[in-house]
Amino acid sequence: MSARVTIRDVAARAGVSAGAVSLALNDRPGLSAATRERIRAAAADLGWIPSQAARSLGGRAERTDTVGLVIARPARQLGLEPFFMEFISGIESTLEERAATLLLRLVRDREEEITVHRQWWKARRVSGCVLVDLTEADPRVPALAQQGMPVIAAGHSGLAGHEVTAVWTDDGAAIEEAVRYLALLGHRRIARVGGDPALGHTRIRARALERIAAELGLEEPRSLATDFSGQAGARATRMLLASGDRRPTAIIYDNDIMAVASLAVAAEFGLLVPRDLSLIAWDDSQLCRLTHPTLSAMSHDVHGFGAQVARRLFDLVDRRPTSSGPAATPVLVPRGSTAPARAQ
Repeated sequence: MSARVTIRDVAARAGVSAGAVSLALNDRPGLSAATRERIRAAAADLGWIPSQAARSLGGRAERTDTVGLVIARPARQLGLEPFFMEFISGIESTLEERAATLLLRLVRDREEEITVHRQWWKARRVSGCVLVDLTEADPRVPALAQQGMPVIAAGHSGLAGHEVTAVWTDDGAAIEEAVRYLALLGHRRIARVGGDPALGHTRIRARALERIAAELGLEEPRSLATDFSGQAGARATRMLLASGDRRPTAIIYDNDIMAVASLAVAAEFGLLVPRDLSLIAWDDSQLCRLTHPTLSAMSHDVHGFGAQVARRLFDLVDRRPTSSGPAATPVLVPRGSTAPARAQ
């Protein structure tokens, strides 16, 4: 039986019509007490959950155009993260075209996220969902595939696997462009301040950095993990700048917030950006153009990425032909935070 229990399933279990189930579960008159109790017992046995997005009568249900998005991040951190604000606005732009809505929930971990998605699907609160922050062998993919729910993954297909349609950016190619640019400026010691090492895009970027640095004959790069917050980015920058002879002359950050925070850390060490230290941010939000100096960045149309993810999801919901595919690759936008490396 499908994990998404319907009124017809309850009716079959209780040996009554779907209309009788609707009367019993909506506390309407017309049934004997014994029949009403039998129907409720059948619903409890099957784990039926009332639909908040549609009400059924005689087995006919109205469709809901609601997209679910569950994010395992602290609320305070998410509110400060330009990427997610732009990504969600991109999703909303597509939802607006269909008069659809977004159902957003913040949770503590992946297990809770899976539980929320299952509850939404069983209760018919969503027509499909978006997965973000993919990991290798992500447990959410097979768990939600079993539900029969339309799912789109905002992450590389190599992480998502064949069980789910995916849209992604080529983070490896973006890292390669950034490193080649810094190497042309004479930088030999390049570091990276990244996010959670369990996240798929974090691993892709770290591996790409190691590969291209070795190919160009640069010193072995260092990648430090953070939670993407400005505070964690500042701490990682202090560790890098306090490493003596191993101090990098250029640092690539996995988001804009951490790159902005690093400007103050460089000043703490008496370093001038970009004379003594070059910095490259990621995503290229408005923050990059409001700092002094302005931040060079790997520019990414995050709004367009969110819109593309939502459009692909509705292809699945409407059962139109669709497939996994890449979004535009981030491109380097040089600004005032990068310059030729000083002679050592």
